[in-house]
Amino acid sequence: MFRFVNLNILILVCFLLFSSCATVSSRSEPPLQVVSRVDINKYLGRWYEIARYPNWFQENCFAVTADYELAEDGYSIKVINRCKDRQLNGEMREAEGIAHIVDQNTNAKLKVSFQWPFYGSYWIINIGENYEFAVVSEPKRQYLWILSRKPYMEESKYNKLIKSLANRNFDVSLIKVTQHK
Repeated sequence: MFRFVNLNILILVCFLLFSSCATVSSRSEPPLQVVSRVDINKYLGRWYEIARYPNWFQENCFAVTADYELAEDGYSIKVINRCKDRQLNGEMREAEGIAHIVDQNTNAKLKVSFQWPFYGSYWIINIGENYEFAVVSEPKRQYLWILSRKPYMEESKYNKLIKSLANRNFDVSLIKVTQHK
């Protein structure tokens, strides 16, 4: 889903940074909490990115989607991220990865890899009652995605999520809305 000069190198660097970057902030933040339980079968399918923290590996990405499906082994989750490059009608970019659940009690903490053996944390920190939206981050709050089953979200729902994120020590001034057709 990201613009790549060399797909393998960029993915490798991305997940090295994703997994190992230290928080620049000097404030002490409480540990990030995940949702109490995720039904993985309900989580599978297509998600549309509504907003995100800007990151270099998604620079100039529009109309971002993520598709999740059970892998052939019946345990892992196949991940396909896509975006339009530079503009809404730009060239489609795609990255395929694999995710593994690392917290069997909640199913809310996963590790995702787009280039083995490097993995990044994927924590589901909020989810709609009917799996109509999800909010994903990682323990240091450096990455953030707001996802929806539709390429749009009601303004009242979005504003409620933003307020919730602010209350959880996310810098909401950094959040950028993703453009879709």
